[in-house]
Amino acid sequence: MAKPEIYVSTDIEADGPIPGPHSMLSFASAAYTADKKLIKTFSANLETLPEAAAHPNTKAWWDKNPEAWAACRENCQSPDVAMKNYVEWLKALPGTPVFVGYPATYDFMFIYWYLIRFAGESPFSHSGLDIKTYAMAVLKTNYRESTKKNMPKRWFDKLPHTHVALDDAIEQGALFCNIMREADKTY
Repeated sequence: MAKPEIYVSTDIEADGPIPGPHSMLSFASAAYTADKKLIKTFSANLETLPEAAAHPNTKAWWDKNPEAWAACRENCQSPDVAMKNYVEWLKALPGTPVFVGYPATYDFMFIYWYLIRFAGESPFSHSGLDIKTYAMAVLKTNYRESTKKNMPKRWFDKLPHTHVALDDAIEQGALFCNIMREADKTY
């Protein structure tokens, strides 16, 4: 019997647009079952990469969001330790982990790069599920029109979106499960 899929809603915070030249500052995952049960969470704030520097545009954004900045700079761990712990956490989930992000291309790019560099593997393989693309398919609309402001209000739980990685991972995971529930009714 195949293991069930566990939807690992993941959010990252970074100091630039790409990993390597810039650092992932924090990340968090909220693991959900298909029936929207939140089973586990993981979060870590990371030390910056010694060879990296903040991008000026991203630094300007952080300057306007000091509470979120402060939250991602507390109790920082080395990426080596954090990513190895994350792999162990993912492998201990009661099913096959599926990366879920909003937008998946940005968050997954950082997570995958850090997993390969610091842990040598990715339990997600090399793919992720994008919430915006999934919403596009369910809404039968264009991709650029599939923004949160155009999604039905019933898809959103009363959860905060604070730019603190764990808050955002939980909020986005609930959104994904709500879309999935509605999509099941349409087939």
